[in-house]
Amino acid sequence: MQSHPLVTEPLETRQRSEIVDVTDAVRRIVRQKRVTDGMAIVYIPHTTAAVTINENYDPDVKSDMLKKLETLIPRHESYYQHEEGNSDSHVKTAFVGNSATVLIERGELVLGRWQGIYFCEFDGPRQREMYVKLVDFRPTQD
Repeated sequence: MQSHPLVTEPLETRQRSEIVDVTDAVRRIVRQKRVTDGMAIVYIPHTTAAVTINENYDPDVKSDMLKKLETLIPRHESYYQHEEGNSDSHVKTAFVGNSATVLIERGELVLGRWQGIYFCEFDGPRQREMYVKLVDFRPTQD
């Protein structure tokens, strides 16, 4: 098994709440590193942004997800204490999560037919980063 160096992928968001398809960026990194059998760990090093795997065929799914999160976790609540005014963003990130693992088989991401990898912005617009760690399951050659 071989671990590849961490890859940092810059991201720029344009709205306070936004879901960005990063599947092609992760796929490109897998191909550049020539990993054919392993896994990609996608990690978001921010407290107000997340990553998830979900449907990427119908663009309404992204809108539905953002609307549901806004309903469950409103921007303003009387009990929020965080001075920056983005408590909802922190809670949304905790719900969605900071990492996703995708298997790699025959050089391709193992995703369902309609699945994609999504960066979730909850406190934009901002300059962000996504970390991708690749692990190659093939034996190392000495």
